Amino acid sequence: MRLPVNLEIALTHIITRKKQTLVTALGITIAVAIYLFMNSLSSGFSDFSRDNIFKNNAHIVIDKDDEMSLPLFGNGEGMVLIKNPQITKGSKKLSNPEALLRDIKEEPYITNALSLVEFSATYRRGSSQMQGQGIGVNMREYAAMFETEEVMIAGSLEALQDNLNGIIVGAGIAENLSLSIGDNITVSSTEGVNKVLRIVGIFETGASSLDKARSFVNTTTAQQFLKQGPSYVTTIYANTVDPDASLSYVEQLADVVPYNVDDWTVINKDILTQESTREIMMTAISIAILFMAGFGIYNILSTTISQKIDDIAILKATGFNGKDVIRIFIMEALLLGVIGTMLGILGGLMLINIMSHIYIGQPVGYFPISMEAPLVLRSTLLGLVLTFCAGYFPARKAADVDPVEIFRK
Repeated sequence: MRLPVNLEIALTHIITRKKQTLVTALGITIAVAIYLFMNSLSSGFSDFSRDNIFKNNAHIVIDKDDEMSLPLFGNGEGMVLIKNPQITKGSKKLSNPEALLRDIKEEPYITNALSLVEFSATYRRGSSQMQGQGIGVNMREYAAMFETEEVMIAGSLEALQDNLNGIIVGAGIAENLSLSIGDNITVSSTEGVNKVLRIVGIFETGASSLDKARSFVNTTTAQQFLKQGPSYVTTIYANTVDPDASLSYVEQLADVVPYNVDDWTVINKDILTQESTREIMMTAISIAILFMAGFGIYNILSTTISQKIDDIAILKATGFNGKDVIRIFIMEALLLGVIGTMLGILGGLMLINIMSHIYIGQPVGYFPISMEAPLVLRSTLLGLVLTFCAGYFPARKAADVDPVEIFRK
């Protein structure tokens, strides 16, 4: 089957200039492969970071601001009896927490909710001590919400259930205080309560700030640390059907509860800002590489047109018009783009596959990189659009060649 004349001329240009064809296609291949790889890397890290956030944070957190004691004035003479306001005792308490939790669970967008007691803790063993945060919670409910079983590296979650003298600590606490399962640790609260608790579990989330500070105890134990009764609750965690829509759920929930309602994006604003910065940087670098490859195509086609100016003049003299010349050089650019883009996609997928099988240890596991079909499609389109644009402008230049003027020279 005979090819169209314009396509045949474009193919002839590509085949007869093997070295330029190879260099141009290789530039596109490397650029597309790097673009796909870097964006897959960014996507993988984002997914990993997001999963880590939800392993330790609820979609929505309900708590109460500290209440400050108000200046107390005398009998109308303006005399201040309390001059320096202080945080009032028990000010973090949520009133009627059982009814509040029930109301929250009845909301149609809430999938799970639980109450807990948070307190500042000091961990001591011998002469060593660390500051941290204790959480009193029904460990079975907490594990069901956050899949805590996956981050346990020693002991068990069940050992804490109904155990008032047990504690589960982060790996950072265990390492710094040389603790293992069965060891005792002295825990003190800001209320001056000291307890000797037995280590029944050790977890490792991969977030050092949590692993070096957080511990879990029974809810009753936490209430005892704060010298509070069985109805004392400081915080309610709630998960929703769609974490990306949690901001709208916060607005709806604010009408139901009389306390602070924050979603995970507000609580983890610093982490998300870092994620956005990294994504922007990696995308900008990969796009810059793609543009460099496009400039390479533009440069090679411009050189070709300069070298083939006599041939172009002959073509136009024999009946080819400007549109034919544009088609020839755009076809040439697109053929190079298709070859380079397909090889680039193949190379990028191979790199992603290799990296995804590299085990880098706990708690990360395998290298966090995602192979996503939309990203492959976007890389393909970008590669082809860029080569089209890189070929179009030199083609316009070729179309403007005046054969009479060339022959006179």
